[in-house]
Amino acid sequence: MGAGAAGAMVAIQLCETAARRRVSFDLTLIDPAPEAGRGTAYSTPDRRHRLNVPAGNMSCYPDDPGHFVRWLCGHGEPTVTPADFVQRYRYGAYLADTLGRAIVAAQGVVKVRRVRARAVGCRWSTAPDGRDRARIDLSDGPAVTADCVVLATGPFQADAAWAPPALRASDRFVADPWAPGALTEALRRERRDDILLVGTGLTAVDMALLLDRPLRTVHAVSRNGRLPQAHSVTPLPAASCPTPLQGLPLAGLRAAVREHIARVQRSHGDWRPALDGLRPVTAEVWAALSAEERAEFVRRDSSLWNVHRHRMPPATAEQVSRMRRTRRLRPYAGGITSVVPQSDGSLTVSVDDRGEPRTLSVGWVVDCTGPGLRVPDHADPLWRSLLDDGAAVPGPLAMGVGTEAGRLRDAAGRAERALWTLGAPRRGELWETTAVPEIRVQAEGVARAVLASWAPAAGSGAAATGPDLAERPGRSRGPRRPLDVSGFPLSTHSGAAAAYRTGVHRLLKVRSGAREAFRRAVALDPGFALAHTALALIGHECGAAVDVPRALADARRCVREGAGAYERSLTEAVARRVQGTRAEGDAALVRHLDTYPGDALALSVAVPTIAFSGLHCLDGGAATRLVERTAPAHDGHWFHTSLMAFVRQEEGRFDEAGELAERALAAEPGSGHAMHALAHVRYERGEHERGRGELDRWLGHQGRGGSHRAHFSWHAALHELALADPAAVRRRWSEQLSPAKVCGIRALVDSGSLLWRARTSDSWQGALPIQEVLETVPTETLERPANAFVALHAGVALAAAKDVPGLRRLHDHALGADAVQRELIAPLCAAFEDLAEERWAPAARRLERLLPRLHAVGGSAAQREVVEETLLYAQIRCGRHEAARSRLADRLDRRPSPHDRRRLAALADGSAPAGAATA
Repeated sequence: MGAGAAGAMVAIQLCETAARRRVSFDLTLIDPAPEAGRGTAYSTPDRRHRLNVPAGNMSCYPDDPGHFVRWLCGHGEPTVTPADFVQRYRYGAYLADTLGRAIVAAQGVVKVRRVRARAVGCRWSTAPDGRDRARIDLSDGPAVTADCVVLATGPFQADAAWAPPALRASDRFVADPWAPGALTEALRRERRDDILLVGTGLTAVDMALLLDRPLRTVHAVSRNGRLPQAHSVTPLPAASCPTPLQGLPLAGLRAAVREHIARVQRSHGDWRPALDGLRPVTAEVWAALSAEERAEFVRRDSSLWNVHRHRMPPATAEQVSRMRRTRRLRPYAGGITSVVPQSDGSLTVSVDDRGEPRTLSVGWVVDCTGPGLRVPDHADPLWRSLLDDGAAVPGPLAMGVGTEAGRLRDAAGRAERALWTLGAPRRGELWETTAVPEIRVQAEGVARAVLASWAPAAGSGAAATGPDLAERPGRSRGPRRPLDVSGFPLSTHSGAAAAYRTGVHRLLKVRSGAREAFRRAVALDPGFALAHTALALIGHECGAAVDVPRALADARRCVREGAGAYERSLTEAVARRVQGTRAEGDAALVRHLDTYPGDALALSVAVPTIAFSGLHCLDGGAATRLVERTAPAHDGHWFHTSLMAFVRQEEGRFDEAGELAERALAAEPGSGHAMHALAHVRYERGEHERGRGELDRWLGHQGRGGSHRAHFSWHAALHELALADPAAVRRRWSEQLSPAKVCGIRALVDSGSLLWRARTSDSWQGALPIQEVLETVPTETLERPANAFVALHAGVALAAAKDVPGLRRLHDHALGADAVQRELIAPLCAAFEDLAEERWAPAARRLERLLPRLHAVGGSAAQREVVEETLLYAQIRCGRHEAARSRLADRLDRRPSPHDRRRLAALADGSAPAGAATA
């Protein structure tokens, strides 16, 4: 009952959990509103009405805090940040869309029905099968029966008992400003009558913005006359209180909180982090107070708490401040003493303002006192029916209703009926319970409790919630469970397992289609943990179009609801990889592989040969040791042999690496990892003609469905650069690496770096089409890359485009990112800026200092070589030919290259471009 924010969140959790568990039931949403998810709070279309909480705190999922921000980015607001206060109607659209997606995902399991009516009564009776069932009477239409009921009715309506009789009788009194059409007359453009708002909280602020007119004064009166405080423009992290607050008497609590706020004010220069730091313990502190202390807090402290705790967005605060400065908004501290209707319809209202009487002539009086704390005596027939029947009892201080973890207590004090509530009706027990961060946690708990209550009646184990997911219907049981490609059991049925194995095989061969296979596995079994885990993995590691945090949250939910030890271990390792630091991710993968050394998927993550997170996330030979240690478990399998070939070439053992790569390709010609290792071997040994030929043949046959074809084309182009064949480089660019063929992060790493290498080696004459590449790359990737490897290539592309502002933004991001970006990418951006502005000598000096430490960026030596090429370019342009000759000679000692020989000869006879020797 109620399909606003709280009801929508419960419905989302019910649908998604039911889909994972394959629990079938009918879900009826009863609400008179035209669209679920909006309720009163998020139905306003006025763009001036913003959320009072930053977008980063408004996800409807407690385990996925960034969900709302990502939704906004994908729905027309790509530059939004977690600190932004977005329009309120956008949140209503978000809830409606998320609920719609959850309903679609649960099709075939949950049958959803929307009833556009208001519930006016709820009566319980015992059915012939012995179960209690509810009959819900509606304002329009036949009654609805239900086994489980969730009361998501939102805040109780205030009853305006404070208003004088003359005011309540006037048609110029607006008792509910959010009711459709309530303010139509006052909002007409030609109306200039003054307005009186009763209340100075967030509702009054909304109404003041809505009713503001150039020639109108909006008056606002409340007992204290305080307007809400404003959020900080640049919010600081919450600061928890070091002093335990639970159990303190109210006087001691006041002193401890004031001391905490003063301490944070001194250290942070702002009181807000102190108050935000109290949020996690507010409910516990409230519960520990006696009834007398709670009553005293409500009487003496609640007003001060509310104006500081429930704050205005900065933009709203600026508008309110402007209205006050121009006297279009005037707050008063006191109350209404009398109201006299006038013949023209206006009202003469006497107000007591801090003991000083004032007389106001206003066109309307609007009740902005906000929701009531207590269940109203006459305004809500639904709650009255429950209270009258003893199915519900008032909560502490008669605020809200009494519950046990959201389940309603009856007149006997029991919480046994399948009847739950959340949000504002729990105010007496929790105090803070009306904001999204609290409601989303309650919604998840209510959904879990509803399904647990429903499970015994679902029949034939249809809603089993035990530890073994394989025991659920449609899933293989015990030793008959299907296996993954490495032989580990999977907690799913054979169809989903087959799709999952297809995805893993495609990943191991570096072929496209893995994402589609994993998504098919999820569609076949939404409760299959490893399918969600694999989606999160390829989104993070390979840049696949996957909502990584959502997939990971789904994986963890599935694991909690039941999965085997192997599945739990791999999911946790991937979670650490995605959400933790680099060291945490490495350590988790190593722990998992110590227990499951035969896990090919985990090994491919620990030792990636083609990825955007850097090549060797396990440094200092750890990758080699890991591949060697896991060898017995793989028994010469082509995939493990491919990895061994790659780590051997990284060690410079090129003969052995080449033999291993050819052995793996003989066993599995489609092995992308083996072909990649062989490409590196040919390049480092200077076998450029042979390497180019092998790559072209493989790309034309086994590599046709490769997921990283652009990277193999990049390798072939390196051979062509080394062969001093610029015409072949241009052809390959046009046919295989241009934005028409490659886009996004792959275009940045491969296409962009190739163009710059071609320019720095004088192999590309004329305009460089780098802008075409940049247009395919998201701004987030270019200016706020997730890791140093991508950041390096972003800097290269921006340097090629001579985009100095972009380089400065990347530099600023790097300074606030991880240690590698701070220590290497930030100074690298400074060097690239010198290059863009043709300050060759300073650029060369910076690059020389950075080059010996560049391995920390990740990637292969061939990829990092772009920086050495840039250094040579700068040295030649500033006339430091001897240094350039020395570097080229050293490189030719390691690897034959016709192009390097030509450049060295040109430097020796003085025909290389001198550049600006005094730059």
